[in-house]
Amino acid sequence: MGTNDLSPAAAKELAARLPVLDGEDAWTAEEVIGVREDLIAEIERMRRAVEASDAELEQLMGEGSDTSGKDPGDVGSTNFERDQELSMNANARTLLEQNEAALRRLEAGEFGTCENCGNPIGKARMEVFPKATMCVRCKQRAERR
Repeated sequence: MGTNDLSPAAAKELAARLPVLDGEDAWTAEEVIGVREDLIAEIERMRRAVEASDAELEQLMGEGSDTSGKDPGDVGSTNFERDQELSMNANARTLLEQNEAALRRLEAGEFGTCENCGNPIGKARMEVFPKATMCVRCKQRAERR
């Protein structure tokens, strides 16, 4: 499917395959299209963030590591700035990968299934946090470890 529009018929068929918790309404084609569009927009936003961060890192790394004759405070500040940019770059890449994985799961009809126990994650949770890969119970167990 990729970034092409999802036809209403395909969205309806996909919605019928997505799991929900007991008591939740089934996914609608419109909801599937909305979540998909949100994921695609977030992926594009994160790609731009990664590109900007890559450019910033390239500039920071291009300043060289020659510290001779430089004020120690300036060297420390430059090193701190590089570390911060590296951290932000890694975070942006992680978020990009999580959103791309969520889109793949959605398009494969696996969206909303806990990767740990195989039970539904819950429609409400997926609408708020579409990158979720675990139900609340499994996520809480994983965080306690």
